[in-house]
Amino acid sequence: MDDSSKNVKTFHGGCPHDCPDTCSMVYTVEDNKLISVTGNKEHPMTRGGLCVKLKDYEKRHYHPDRLLYPLKRTGPKGSKQFKRISWDEALDEITSKWKAIIATDGPHAIMPNSYLGNQGLVHGLNGGDAFFNRMGATVCERTFCGEGSCTAWLLTVGPTAGVDPESFIHSKYIVIWACNSVSTNLHHWHTIREAQKKGAKVVVIDSYASRTAKEADWHIAPKPGTDGALAMAMMNVIITEGLVDQDYVDNYTVGYAELAERARTRTPEWAEEITGIPAADIRKFAREYATTPPAAIRLGVALERSYGGSQAIRAVTSLPALIGAWRHVGGGALQFPVWEHPYKFDVICRPDLIPEGTPVVNNLQLGRVLTGETKLETPIKSMMVWNTNPITQAPETDKIIKGLEREDLFLVVAEHFISDTAAYADIVLPAAMGAEMEDMVLSWGHLYLTYNAKCIDPPGEALPNNEIFRQLAKRMGYEDDNFKWNDSECLEHYVDWNSPTCEGIDLAYMREHGFARLKAFGDKDVRARHAQGEFPTPTGKCHFLVEGAKNFVAGPFRQMYDGFQPGEALDALPDYVPSRETPATNPELAAKYPLNIISPKSHGFLNSCYANVAEKIKGQGEQFVLIHEADAKVRSIEEGSVVRVFNDRGAFECVARISDDVNAGIVVATLGYWRQLNNGTVNCISSAEFGDMGHSTTFSDNLVEVSLA
Repeated sequence: MDDSSKNVKTFHGGCPHDCPDTCSMVYTVEDNKLISVTGNKEHPMTRGGLCVKLKDYEKRHYHPDRLLYPLKRTGPKGSKQFKRISWDEALDEITSKWKAIIATDGPHAIMPNSYLGNQGLVHGLNGGDAFFNRMGATVCERTFCGEGSCTAWLLTVGPTAGVDPESFIHSKYIVIWACNSVSTNLHHWHTIREAQKKGAKVVVIDSYASRTAKEADWHIAPKPGTDGALAMAMMNVIITEGLVDQDYVDNYTVGYAELAERARTRTPEWAEEITGIPAADIRKFAREYATTPPAAIRLGVALERSYGGSQAIRAVTSLPALIGAWRHVGGGALQFPVWEHPYKFDVICRPDLIPEGTPVVNNLQLGRVLTGETKLETPIKSMMVWNTNPITQAPETDKIIKGLEREDLFLVVAEHFISDTAAYADIVLPAAMGAEMEDMVLSWGHLYLTYNAKCIDPPGEALPNNEIFRQLAKRMGYEDDNFKWNDSECLEHYVDWNSPTCEGIDLAYMREHGFARLKAFGDKDVRARHAQGEFPTPTGKCHFLVEGAKNFVAGPFRQMYDGFQPGEALDALPDYVPSRETPATNPELAAKYPLNIISPKSHGFLNSCYANVAEKIKGQGEQFVLIHEADAKVRSIEEGSVVRVFNDRGAFECVARISDDVNAGIVVATLGYWRQLNNGTVNCISSAEFGDMGHSTTFSDNLVEVSLA
């Protein structure tokens, strides 16, 4: 509602951050100033609430450290010494450097690097893909989070949204597997809590006592990286005790006989030795899950973050079909509902522009690439970074910094602040924030489209990402129509408005209402998407068995490019695959570094966003490591001690919090803290080795030692 007497207006907003909730918001603007941001109470899923990160969102737009003008480096890389320049100077320098590099080394010497610092269709992850694909630049494969999960999910059940997250209100047995919903999926947690109050049992599987685990009816804490053994032992119990829905299995699955044979030896006693969970508890869990319909599983992306994580996800994703959970409203599994959203990634990314033979670089191994450890036919001479902060978010941080210090690397960063990564840039471009640009925000946590209005002008000379790429395309001489579309025209082209899921919805509707539920397959009270199979797989069935499967990364995470997919042969069946770095699997390394470290998301930060905001740092607390009393005692560590966490890859300093939230042998340090405000951060110790599928991360597959600093 507008208040014309005070020149106050409200606009629809969508939270752009990397979170499954994608909150529908309301911007309140007075005289072209954003004065408040609140949750949209009309939205059935997000219900007017905002997380602790988004509260005071308007203040981030006006933070005193915000970038307002283009900058050019004047001092050593990393020194944060810059001078203000004009946009014409910045764009001319960027494009002249790129043209010179292309002339001498070819376009493969240039690479983009982005992620989900903004989830918008126009300004987000894929917003610059068409530009760099047109250039013929090296393709960036971005696998920070969820990509191994996607590979495993797609192999098993295909691109289905699975259980409607709102349908969990009908569930009687809810398993939250490796997801800290209270901190990272808050609005789904509200639905789960309501189901819990109605009598549903909530089981949380996590290797430490997260905020969510503490709210569960039962917290099961396997050793890090052993979830696959737990899932396989559940299968063993379900099959050997006759708890299989044989009719569902016979009609709607592929490979049951082979799966049953594999599960035959994966007994609870076998799993107890691996997971540390008593065999009796595994049997109890499997029996309860199989006999309490509707049973629903919420899979967290953290499940993939060890070497065998994606095979574990295949096993977990197979469980609902084994017991016929898909028959019921509120039964089945939930990964990413985005698979049923009508986004046209081919139009956004333009993979048809990519020249044949274009190489691929993975962003997890950026440090190895920039230092020359990974040998490329054409070394990278320039990189543009937007919507990501690899110095805090990517592993092997020290290698990344060494690479960014190269004088022959021309680095361009579009940012809101001088982040850890922007500090090494040759040119820094001031980017617009959420309320300053029109977009639709991708959701990977519910079945709603979410619109975001441009309601204020960016401060200073900041520009939206799409405008930056339009300007660059013009100077590079790219004349394709898509490089001339304004944000509204992009939205007309980027969504398949003719899809059955968009019945009655168009851009005008989105502008008026701010959000819309996708139409296909019914609402939360009737949706049982796979009650009669109909999985979007080649056979229409759930695949326990996938013969001839090859490893791949889903298209949107590699600019929709099919070239140079990983391609390794995959196991035809799910199974437990051990981690690389644990005392059990690598005793020689564990002799030096005996503690497994887990690095979950922080409660108060959104990845590295807000980790430079004083109020958010105060709420989150200083950088810390959770350590069990037994481990602390033998190291003479006391509560509040300043400690050093280290291995051969690097180190960071933090304060010790002695807690029984972690078991002995495990430590926890959360992600997102800025290096320039701390002495190292947790990804200094993280390995850039890939997991078993989808070039996933191994952030929870690392051994460290902790000592007094």
